[in-house]
Amino acid sequence: MNFLWPQNLWLMLALPLLPALYLWLLRRRGKTALRLSSVSIARQAMGRSWRRHIPPALFGLALVVLLLSLARPTARVTLPWSRSTILLAIDVSLSMRVQDVKPTRMVAAQEAARTFLHELPSNMQAGIVTFAGSAQVAQQATIDRPSLIRAIDTIQMQIGTAVGSAIVVCLAELFPDHGIDLGEMTFGARRNTRTGNEREKTRATSFTPVAPGSYDAAAIILLSDGRRTTGVDTLEAAKMAAERGIRIYVVGLGTVDGHVAAGEGLAIYLQLDEPTLREVARMTGGEYFHAGTAEDLRSVYQNLGSRLQLRTSAIELTGLLALAAALLIVAGSSLSLLWFGRVT
Repeated sequence: MNFLWPQNLWLMLALPLLPALYLWLLRRRGKTALRLSSVSIARQAMGRSWRRHIPPALFGLALVVLLLSLARPTARVTLPWSRSTILLAIDVSLSMRVQDVKPTRMVAAQEAARTFLHELPSNMQAGIVTFAGSAQVAQQATIDRPSLIRAIDTIQMQIGTAVGSAIVVCLAELFPDHGIDLGEMTFGARRNTRTGNEREKTRATSFTPVAPGSYDAAAIILLSDGRRTTGVDTLEAAKMAAERGIRIYVVGLGTVDGHVAAGEGLAIYLQLDEPTLREVARMTGGEYFHAGTAEDLRSVYQNLGSRLQLRTSAIELTGLLALAAALLIVAGSSLSLLWFGRVT
């Protein structure tokens, strides 16, 4: 538990005065002579003597809780996401046809993605971004699962691997008002042929960088089986995501050392760039997973699905403590009225 105003905890030092004050009041009342008309009344009074301490004890406990609430305590709790967007960035380069992951890397990735989408809560939006030599949005974020499945089923493999460009396209989808332009980042402003109105619509708005991984409303799951061969630098794109608080969960698919043989008998050297992919996950506050088999890939997606449905955040407990104090006061007052006919 943390406190937003820890300086107010000094008020707790006054709490030991409460028992002393209560004992002084009891002794003061004891000096008043009490005449009992019979032994039965005396026994009845003695039998109820313990009750008189309960309401003051509840009032004292309420005061303790109120003083604690003045320090504005917070606690980190895990809660389900009420609204979130998950973007799946899937590598569709020609290397995804390799069969070291059965039946092929691409088929295994498609099957795992379908299962992942089916297991997501219905209120969570998901989108599909595919990348090879370039990156594009195959399906914008939606809760329409059939549309997402169709986008996965119609994937076409291409040449090249633009990992950084895929991250940039995801960010442009998540933050349309930030004016993120993949064309300008890739080719420069001279290659931009849009009209003035179009440029005005996508003009970058100023934003204040936030802590990596602090944006709870969205996340990116990036799957790749190789290394960047074209497009925006991968770590530059990861830095853009980190500045916006977006977590990137990276899945490295296939053989780590890269020595595999394609079905046509051609020798292919496809080395998974694990150091860069791990750094992407580290920079953004995400995680890196290696999936060497189709079963590994399914397990990774299942694990990610359960994690992305929850978020851990700091919740201020001041309101709850104030409510608890009010209930204690009500309980003390009610018992006092019930037993003694007045609030003591």
